[in-house]
Amino acid sequence: MIQFQANKTLLTTAGRQQMDLAFEVEKGQLLTLSGPSGAGKTTILRILAALPSISSGHIIVDGDVWYDARQKINVPTQRRSIGFVFQDFGLFPHWSVYDNLRYAMPKGEDPRLMHELIELMELGSLQDTRPTFLSGGQQQRVALARAIVRKPRLLLLDEPLSALDDDMRHRLQDYIERIRRHYELTTVLVSHHLPEILRLADAVIWLDKGSIRQQGPPEKIFPPAPEKT
Repeated sequence: MIQFQANKTLLTTAGRQQMDLAFEVEKGQLLTLSGPSGAGKTTILRILAALPSISSGHIIVDGDVWYDARQKINVPTQRRSIGFVFQDFGLFPHWSVYDNLRYAMPKGEDPRLMHELIELMELGSLQDTRPTFLSGGQQQRVALARAIVRKPRLLLLDEPLSALDDDMRHRLQDYIERIRRHYELTTVLVSHHLPEILRLADAVIWLDKGSIRQQGPPEKIFPPAPEKT
């Protein structure tokens, strides 16, 4: 379980906004953060990854304290068990798919995990290929595999499929769901795409101006439109 509480000043197009919010994510769940631009969605991912500082709050993951302002605990990024996937993939262009995954794998880790991921993500025929020769969807599969090969306790996804066409986006959603359930990964996803949210999310937080406006299962936050009579 993730227990998150944070206070931070956001700089938005509307000026300074105070983010002060708290939420929990059950182990193995996929939580989607949604809401307008500047609401604080990506900031939450970055706080979980220890990238920006916050003035108060706490982050507890499976009982381990990653951050506590009162106790002056702040576990650095490299010691937090996270996998982070951005929109721009961030792959090493001159390395093969296999080498990108091998570099991310912790030292001493059983290499069978990497081969298992290559099979699950259907990357076997591409493992000797450099990212510059891959399509956007293929690169995103590699980026997901690279994040997961670290065996993270928390997977952070910042609109990873937003640049893909609808068909490829749908296929990548299949991979995300398959991998998440296979490894029981607790996942926080930033997304504006309603079909994606309804398909993947166990819970949704709707943010605006640094505050939680709505929280609950996706069908509660986005109820179906009434049928026309």
